[in-house]
Order: sequence, then structure tokens, then C-alpha cells
Amino acid sequence: MSRARKGAARTQARRKLLREARGYFGTKSRHKQQAKVALMRAKRYAWRDRRARKRDFRALWITRITAACRMRGTRYSLFINGLQRAGVLLNRKMLSLIAIEDPKTFDSLVEIAKKNTSAVAAAA
Repeated sequence: MSRARKGAARTQARRKLLREARGYFGTKSRHKQQAKVALMRAKRYAWRDRRARKRDFRALWITRITAACRMRGTRYSLFINGLQRAGVLLNRKMLSLIAIEDPKTFDSLVEIAKKNTSAVAAAA
């Protein structure tokens, strides 16, 4: 009996691999082995960076809120603490958007936060 080789399945697997590697530079998009290595690396970076993106955006939002707070004469930590004590349930993404798009509303949030932090400072 003759030895059976993969035939069509091998070709389909190779095509699938090269289709995923389309757009890569040089041999990484044309040769199976190079494409396989490049795809493994790309998937590893994609996995890592999906998690890093969440950290990066949170840092961006905090930076924006900090800048908006400094323009209004308060600190980020006091602002967040005051909002928490006041029971304002806005996440940092929303606070960042409010600071950029609706400064008057952000001013009122700063006043609410100042009111609640000053009450704590007076009691202490």
C-alpha cells in the first residue's frame, strides 16, 4: 500500500496560514515557516496589548482629569475623594469626557467635591 500524504489538507493549512500573514513584510507573508513564526509573535503581542490598552486608557483619563482639576485649583486625589464621599458614581472615562466637552458641568462637580472634602477637613 502506498504511503498517504496530507495532500489537500496540507495545501489548505498553508493557504490559511499565509492568508493570516497577508500584509506582513518580505518573506513573512510568502513563506510558510516565516509566516508561522511571525503570526505566533503577533498573536502574543496582541494578547498582551489587549490588556495593556485598558491600563493605558485609564492613565489617559486620569491625566485629563488631573489637568482639568489643576485649572480649577484642586488636586485629582481630593477631587475623586470628594466625589466618592458625595456619592457621585461617575467613572474616570465619563469624568474625562465631561471635563473636555462640558466644562460647566465639570465646574459643578469640582464644587461638589470641594464641599465634601472641606467638610471632612473641618471635622478633623
